[in-house]
Amino acid sequence: MENYFSSQIDKDSKIAVLCGGMSSEREVSLRSGKNCIAAMHRLGYKNAELIDVNKNIANVLLEKNIEVAYLALHGKYGEDGSIQGLLEILNIPYTGSGVRASSISMSKDYTKRVLKTQGIPIIDSVMLERNQDCKDLVTNVKFPVMVKPASEGSSIGMSKVNDRSELDEALKVAFEYDRFVMLEYFVQGKSMTVGVLDFNSKTFATPILEFRTKTEWYDYEAKYTEGMTEFILPAQISEEITKKIQEIAVNSHKAVGAFGMSRVDFMLDESNNPYVLEINTIPGMTDLSDLPAQSKAMGIEYDALVNIILNSAAVNK
Repeated sequence: MENYFSSQIDKDSKIAVLCGGMSSEREVSLRSGKNCIAAMHRLGYKNAELIDVNKNIANVLLEKNIEVAYLALHGKYGEDGSIQGLLEILNIPYTGSGVRASSISMSKDYTKRVLKTQGIPIIDSVMLERNQDCKDLVTNVKFPVMVKPASEGSSIGMSKVNDRSELDEALKVAFEYDRFVMLEYFVQGKSMTVGVLDFNSKTFATPILEFRTKTEWYDYEAKYTEGMTEFILPAQISEEITKKIQEIAVNSHKAVGAFGMSRVDFMLDESNNPYVLEINTIPGMTDLSDLPAQSKAMGIEYDALVNIILNSAAVNK
């Protein structure tokens, strides 16, 4: 078996696990960060410390002479290329994807645009902008649709809209989180996700995780409330479909230029056609998160996963 504990990062390096931050996913990020720092200490990185990101983060990193940044930030300012750009200016190596891939993947719209050029299957959608006259754009929309803030994660601000009468309220909620909102045609089928990891110049997919929720769709409550979702790992689908989805996940990861790790979310319709929903470049690392569970299913325990991600900082993006 591959030695996932091999490391290019010196055990004496001053490592900052950056978490918290200023996005709507702050609480989830804090949980990820606490788990990751505990793993770092178990791995022997004795100078690793947890830092809650705020507007003074540049000064804090310089004052502490941080040599490597482990990103456990989710959402705006952490997953969108902002912190990545700052770290490049400060010449501090950081885990995961670079500025461009982070920025593209944070936008559901631009992710779809890039994937479409590579022939990767996506669901048709319409983009709306705040304060725009949307009447003409939604005239021909066929319901039901999913209403999604274009650059939010964890299903925050999302709604399923079954008919025109529900649309205005759903748009109001979504526009509270983002200037741009996506109306995506609802696909009936199975929700699933695939982790993608880079290690030792190899890119590989994890087993596929299928979600069976007690809610109508995989919303925030289902994601972060214990007992609200049944996790099927590996997903109960054929070997042929499994390989097809894993291949699409790796191709999607590469198409946007992601690096280190990502999680690619899918819908599999009732005819077994897979569609990519979005790409998460900094997947959650909480006790209930998907990527740790997927990695464990292929023999990569939590601490080894943290070590894989940490070593993505040693590679020029």
